[in-house]
Amino acid sequence: MAPSNGPITIIGIDCATEPKKVGLAKARLHHGKLTIEDARTGAGDQELARLILEWVPNNQPTLLALDAPLGWPDALGATLVTHQAGSAIAPTANQLFRRETDRFIKVQTGKQPLDVGADRIARTATAALNLLSRLRQLTGQSIPLAWAPNITGLAAIEAYPAGTLTAYGLTNSGYKDGSAEHRRMRASILGQLAAWVSIAEPAPLIANADILDAALCCLAGADFLQGNCYPPVDETLARKEGWIWVKKTE
Repeated sequence: MAPSNGPITIIGIDCATEPKKVGLAKARLHHGKLTIEDARTGAGDQELARLILEWVPNNQPTLLALDAPLGWPDALGATLVTHQAGSAIAPTANQLFRRETDRFIKVQTGKQPLDVGADRIARTATAALNLLSRLRQLTGQSIPLAWAPNITGLAAIEAYPAGTLTAYGLTNSGYKDGSAEHRRMRASILGQLAAWVSIAEPAPLIANADILDAALCCLAGADFLQGNCYPPVDETLARKEGWIWVKKTE
């Protein structure tokens, strides 16, 4: 269940290394109903963090749901700290470069998140963490990662739009580019999402896949706040590596 009977703001952030490619969506969760109230990209003259903070209400719980890894594999750090150039590495590549949450999501949804230890997604992860740091600086709040629905103030979680689409039984690919075919696919996805999400203005989500992914982050945030996501298998490890919150499929 959500932590209170009052409304909760959810801000979905489809992270990227360039602000103009960051998708943003603001949603409101109230009495179990999720409404996407605004959506846009980070393009423009205004600093991304300040733009996000315009959506953060006073005296109301707010959840940031970011589509980016927020940690690195524990095995990677433990191995590299003592590694010398030219020496063999004992763990397998998958053990080194994938987190426990990445392996878990693959089993549950069939989708393999990108390896933060090996792929370019590491640059996006760094940008996401720097964005969180800037938001903390501007607000003076700690903005902790949330591990249970009863959030207060500002908190954050890691989301994965493709995993959320899969959990809802929807198409999770073929909608990312600017072609007419992919625009039609985005419109189709929005039509199917109408059973769970009310969208004030669907046009930006149809026009831009990054904005649609930000809205999907909001849906993942609502699932988290209502206690409908898979919890970490090992919370101690998850607090080190990060955890992707995806709706339970059973």
